[in-house]
Amino acid sequence: MIYTVTLNPSVDYIVGLANFEPGQVNIVDHDKKFAGGKGVNVSRVLHNLGFDSKVLGFVGGFTGEFIETALKEEGLSPHFIKVDGDTRINIKLKAEVETEINGQSPDIDETSLETLYKQLSELYSGDIVVLAGSVPASVPSSIYSRIIESLPEGVEAIVDTKGAALKEVIRSKPFLVKPNHHELGEFFGVKITSIEEATKYGRELRNLGAQNVIISLAEKGAVFLSSQGDFVGNAPKGEVKNSVGAGDSVVAGFLSTYLKTRKLKDGFHTGIAAGSASAFSNDFCTKEDIETLRTRITVRSI
Repeated sequence: MIYTVTLNPSVDYIVGLANFEPGQVNIVDHDKKFAGGKGVNVSRVLHNLGFDSKVLGFVGGFTGEFIETALKEEGLSPHFIKVDGDTRINIKLKAEVETEINGQSPDIDETSLETLYKQLSELYSGDIVVLAGSVPASVPSSIYSRIIESLPEGVEAIVDTKGAALKEVIRSKPFLVKPNHHELGEFFGVKITSIEEATKYGRELRNLGAQNVIISLAEKGAVFLSSQGDFVGNAPKGEVKNSVGAGDSVVAGFLSTYLKTRKLKDGFHTGIAAGSASAFSNDFCTKEDIETLRTRITVRSI
């Protein structure tokens, strides 16, 4: 079974208008509300691809109720822990340029964290846990490393986070980490702009403990440094309509193939296709989108 953990979920409020004028009354052309957060997104894409998962994390208030209801209506299986306060609302303003306004998270106390550890202690060898997204201010940045170190033997962890949480978790030897080139550059205090630089610093992440590393570089493609070899794949051409969840789709796409074939390279290939398909869509990718784009992606050894 796949479990996704979202410590910091959100209601993603997507607002579109032709022109945004600061200081004026702006009339929205169209809007949508989604259950969001990186782990939640991974579960939603996995569901599109025919894979079940259990959605774990923390929610509270009327916004938390919205997330649970929305996921159940999609056919997903949320097992959230209830906390005091309202789950945050993140606004994605799409006008001439895209602007994000992310809300504040509710506090998560030690009792709630212990409940999460209890949930994860009941996993079995062969299960996979996806730890994805930012860490709320009320939670120690070491939370992901603590989770991995407490998992039952044989449970693999995939981590998609940044900053202090990424630095903490590497020492716990996660099965896979997936920073983008900005996050990787922040980790090492450098600016990464090329495939060669991403390869160099991705290998450093493996030396520090990560078993496998996917680094996305937007239109330049992606790099995969793995226990089965090092690879690079191109990004297919297309009109970017939606940046929300593209990286999460890479993780879900990777899993959808890796779980069937156990071939890391093939999982990476599907991951690029899934991330691109979501970016080219107004919603998350479908199987058909991925199959179409997969033929336009070449993965080669470095």
